[in-house]
Amino acid sequence: MGQSEQEPLPPSDPRLPPGQRAQRGWPALHYGPVPRFKPLSWDLQVFGATASAEKHSWDFAAFNALPRTTVVADLHCVTKFSLLGNEWTGVPAALLLDLVPPAPGVTHVMVWAEYGYSANLRLADFADRRTLLATHRNGEALTAEHGFPVRLVVPGLYAWKGPKWVRAVEYMRADRRGFWEERGYHNLADPWREQRYSYQEEPGDGPLR
Repeated sequence: MGQSEQEPLPPSDPRLPPGQRAQRGWPALHYGPVPRFKPLSWDLQVFGATASAEKHSWDFAAFNALPRTTVVADLHCVTKFSLLGNEWTGVPAALLLDLVPPAPGVTHVMVWAEYGYSANLRLADFADRRTLLATHRNGEALTAEHGFPVRLVVPGLYAWKGPKWVRAVEYMRADRRGFWEERGYHNLADPWREQRYSYQEEPGDGPLR
């Protein structure tokens, strides 16, 4: 278990961004139903503006054979709880960029999940060495409610930028808003700047509506 599940943390903990509180358990928050995992038809795709102009995909066995790494990173939910000191294990997002290089001019990615859910990210955030396509937390496989078989973990951003049940990554030469960004959430989602809602956006923070 992570520290945040064993004992309460002081509200002044330096790991807490402004407006956040430490959470002992891990609430399962998501939009819509939990999808049923079908291992024989599951795959992970990379498409869009790839350097080869082709789509690439891995079936479940091939994805699980990719190299893994572990990072310790906090999870900050826009609903104002933070889960601190998590040990995440999974495939580095940077590895996908190495295996399927983006074409020149790619600036953003759209990460797609089951049921058409999506989250847009700057390429630099996706390429960060701590960004993972996570399969495990604290040594245990993710549960279905928390994103099994794969969820994206982007430690520097609010958790909505890390979709559960990831199925594809789209390379883009221009930004466009994802599911929650189209519904009033901030396009950049930096918890240390409390970028929660789109009305807080400054010029250049996102595509025009």
